[in-house]
Amino acid sequence: MSTTLEAVPAVKRSSLDQLDLSLGKRTRLHRLLYGRGLRNGTMLVLPIDQGIEHGPLNFFANPAAKDPDFQWHLALEGGYNAIALHWGLAQFYMRRYAGEVPLILKLNGKTNVPSDAEAFSALTASVEDAVAIGADAVGYTLFVGSPRQADDINQLRQVRQACERWGMPLIVWSSPQGRDIEARGGRDSLYAVDYAARLAHELGADVIKLNVPRKSKQDSQQPKPYDTLEWNEGEGLRRVIESAGRSLVLFSGGSKISDEDLLQKAADTMAQGANGLMFGRNMWQRPLDDALAITERIRDILRQYPA
Repeated sequence: MSTTLEAVPAVKRSSLDQLDLSLGKRTRLHRLLYGRGLRNGTMLVLPIDQGIEHGPLNFFANPAAKDPDFQWHLALEGGYNAIALHWGLAQFYMRRYAGEVPLILKLNGKTNVPSDAEAFSALTASVEDAVAIGADAVGYTLFVGSPRQADDINQLRQVRQACERWGMPLIVWSSPQGRDIEARGGRDSLYAVDYAARLAHELGADVIKLNVPRKSKQDSQQPKPYDTLEWNEGEGLRRVIESAGRSLVLFSGGSKISDEDLLQKAADTMAQGANGLMFGRNMWQRPLDDALAITERIRDILRQYPA
């Protein structure tokens, strides 16, 4: 017998005013939400951490994007709220854009050479580095459900404590990963994404980046009652956003999809209560003029959800 998701109330979107933050965190998050981009409380972030996570292969689709200045320029001209990347791409390319494009400094990363069965993302920078370089937030990838989760959660604890000391907002890329997740429905299952949202919230993330949950043939492998839930995409999005509590929520664009699917993803996630989007490859794996055009169409969607 299947179980149907319970009726959900009207959308309640988390906001900066609901967060009990230090002055440093509040100031920096306010700059991200209201000092750049549409300045309406939504957030559009351009990530370029894929060079570590996937290697150079992501740049074959648009060779110009292999030069990180391409993404920095896109973030500036496209009116993104921030760019998210690792220390080297900030140190070598940020000077021209400092003060113009807010920075989210990514603090950990891994290559895709070893198996993801026991995924763990080691620190590549510190919160102190982020303060020194003028970042407005830090990003941390948490591999939810990995056999290395004890190391991961302990490492995140240390980052969170430093964020509290330095008044730095913490954005967690909460990513289900590892052999046990794959055995329980997969990384994009409702169970996995819902768990990822709740875990990141309980561990103290100010902002959580999530994947959109998807139905698949593996759904029957999910733990009860997820294995028998009947839900549509809107209901699934609402459930994982609710599991994120008062943390702000951004949704990932993932690998390259059609423009129609990308715009639909943006519209669906914002309609269900997201605070913004973190779209990378779908934006910069195309020539600059095309990237700016699709960016403006995404911004048109975000304009409908002022906070």
